[in-house]
Amino acid sequence: MDDREIINRISALADEERALEEAHVGDGLGESDQERLRSLEVTLDQLWDLLRQRRALREAGKSPETAAPRGPETVERYLQ
Repeated sequence: MDDREIINRISALADEERALEEAHVGDGLGESDQERLRSLEVTLDQLWDLLRQRRALREAGKSPETAAPRGPETVERYLQ
């Protein structure tokens, strides 16, 4: 997956996340929607991490293709 594909995927998932949140303003999310929202958040964190890795590798003169997605247990521990 190249940078453009990652960015497009981030955009699509962020749109889905926003739509899900907006559809339930004031009502709260049901259990399945809460699970979907959490899944979206984790996937977005993973994609942002992958994009950052690729950019850092490129800046260091290395191949961005060596970047690899990290698991949720890793990206969810990052400090914001």
